[in-house]
Amino acid sequence: MAFFSKDIGIDLGTANTLIYVKGKGIVLREPSVVAITRYNKEVHAVGYDAKEMVGKTPDNIIAVKPLKDGVISDYKMTYEMIRRFLQKVLKSGAFTKPRVVACVPSGVTEVERRAVEEAVIQSGAKEVYVVEESMAAAVGANMNVADPLGNMVLDIGGGTSEAAVISLGAIVTAKSVRVAGNAFDEAITNFIKKKHNLLIGERTAEEIKIGIGSVYKVEEESTMEVRGRDCLTGLPRNIVVTSEEIREALMEPIEVVIDAIKVTLENTPPELSADIVIQGITLTGGGAYLRGLDKLIAERTLLPVKIAEDALECVAKGAGILLEGIDTLRILQTDRKNRINRW
Repeated sequence: MAFFSKDIGIDLGTANTLIYVKGKGIVLREPSVVAITRYNKEVHAVGYDAKEMVGKTPDNIIAVKPLKDGVISDYKMTYEMIRRFLQKVLKSGAFTKPRVVACVPSGVTEVERRAVEEAVIQSGAKEVYVVEESMAAAVGANMNVADPLGNMVLDIGGGTSEAAVISLGAIVTAKSVRVAGNAFDEAITNFIKKKHNLLIGERTAEEIKIGIGSVYKVEEESTMEVRGRDCLTGLPRNIVVTSEEIREALMEPIEVVIDAIKVTLENTPPELSADIVIQGITLTGGGAYLRGLDKLIAERTLLPVKIAEDALECVAKGAGILLEGIDTLRILQTDRKNRINRW
């Protein structure tokens, strides 16, 4: 179903893209995948239709992910993907170019930020305002970011994990690492190949992560049957993996995320640190649902940790809320560009 609006928020994620339409809420949630012809780069499908093809395409069709580690790795495919997503949510008969709030990791370079701006503009937007994902996530999680109070958020997406401390409507300190959901899947793939001599695809790794993945000891361990290709014989084979094994596989990338939290806390001013002791850390993004992650972080930091309501949608919801103050965003972005030009 299509909607007509002049204001749109986009959570342009490595794994999924969410679109918020002002007055309607989140109207699109699809994988950030594009299926193209190998030789002439003609687009066959985007979103769910393209993801179904991952690992199953014939030689002449490939499924690509145009974003890597939270930033654009294939500009043309990103443009095509955004354009088609916008066509889905906007009435073709009454189309006016929308104003868009797009979210990016705080650690992106100026070149990467501009690439996002240009891709969204080329896709049909009239104006685009780029904001940090951690800020949008905190707003979407209903944190009091405008108050003179230390708020800490950890947003774990598909390509990046970002820890940030926010006060008075701005990010005080942040640390972004390019280790998140995709890295968790890759760690599972490598572990199973090394221990069981079995090759599995990224979709299978994701299913294992969701099905039995955990990073903290659980009362009842579980198992899962996994199908793949034997590294030695090349033949299909089934094995059974346990939640204990997957926990072992996930610990290396999880340690990188925890280190990012510690670095952020070390760089936080003392007064705000005192607030965080009370306020705690709020987890957002799809990675927040990894079993036991909140308990592990609480144990390592000695701080209260909670998972935001609708954690997967916090960035998109935050972008939608920021749309209400789009005139303020325009002033801030103009000021930012003027400062950059002065340098």
